[in-house]
Amino acid sequence: MIPCQRQLFDIPDDVAYINCAYLSPLMHSVAEAGRAAIASKMRPWGVVTEDFFSGPDAMRKLTARLLNAAPADIAIIPSVSYGVAIAALNLNPKPNGEILLLKDDFPSDVYSWRRFAAEKNLRIRTVDQPTPDAPDLTAAILAAIGPQTRVVSVPQVHWTNGLKLDLVRIGQAARANGAALVLDLTQSLGAMPVDIQAIDPDFAVAACYKWLLGPYGIGVLYVAPRHQHGRPLEEGWIARQGSENFAGLINYQDEYQPGAIRFDMGERSQFQLLPMAAAAMHQVLDWGVDNIAGSLSVLTARIAEEASAMGLSVAPAENRAPHYLGLAFADGPPPDLLQNLRARNVHVSVRGSSVRVTPHLYNNESDIERFFDALRASL
Repeated sequence: MIPCQRQLFDIPDDVAYINCAYLSPLMHSVAEAGRAAIASKMRPWGVVTEDFFSGPDAMRKLTARLLNAAPADIAIIPSVSYGVAIAALNLNPKPNGEILLLKDDFPSDVYSWRRFAAEKNLRIRTVDQPTPDAPDLTAAILAAIGPQTRVVSVPQVHWTNGLKLDLVRIGQAARANGAALVLDLTQSLGAMPVDIQAIDPDFAVAACYKWLLGPYGIGVLYVAPRHQHGRPLEEGWIARQGSENFAGLINYQDEYQPGAIRFDMGERSQFQLLPMAAAAMHQVLDWGVDNIAGSLSVLTARIAEEASAMGLSVAPAENRAPHYLGLAFADGPPPDLLQNLRARNVHVSVRGSSVRVTPHLYNNESDIERFFDALRASL
């Protein structure tokens, strides 16, 4: 168990922010890294050629540790939609098949596949959410995978309700049927263990501003070695062979840097954002993802127990992520619920038909009590 880490964040005692799946707060150390980075841009004569490469290289190494991957497998991207677009650009399945998506999945995990389906003569098949009586999302996906499947695009944790998926089993089923596997790990990376070697996806994307506790506008993309000779979205100069030699950039190169670097976004050096993201990842790794997951599971179990006693529906512990809860009302959440909670300095989200309650290590027992007091007063 990791004790409450609220002192590392700027969260007043009278604020119950149980909403990490929406937007994580920045730690003091992350904000300080950002301030130092901004200060360096104020005096750009101190920025040297190596600085264009050291930040991305550090980010690749940190991400690789979180994923059990190689640094060469990691690209630096700005968003989930960017990473999904790279995946779609580099897959060429046989026509007359299906792309499997989850019902009510995050929009950035849907729109690229709609265009992809039209261009590749494929159908999109949406896998329904499981019922409260059978809340096994993995079983629903496995039942849908078959010889007609060309692409499986899923998260590790459903963003509306916290139901988790067994990506190892899904990866095995996808490969057995010749289907590509594309993952969105935004709602799990940093709070749940991820073993890329065991899952073996084709691509996996994660934004940094949620469970990686980093800034908005930066993300990471895992690209399996079998796709690392593919086509990037952009033809940036820094991804080319010899780009370290600024004086020689007019000697245009067709060859890319090795590994997944070719898929990096333009201006990937991101002098202000990458130091912040790296500082946050360092802290996540110091805590240990297994320790984070175990500690947050205690908080969510406490919340789930009290919510169930109030008559709200909560998925069983074996089917939900350790850091994530979707609390379902029989007739849907009251329309003014979030407004009433915010008026009492309690912050959660409504996604789909669920009230999404997502704590992190800055939350404590007082936050939970404040949430339930405000919830009861709002019903």
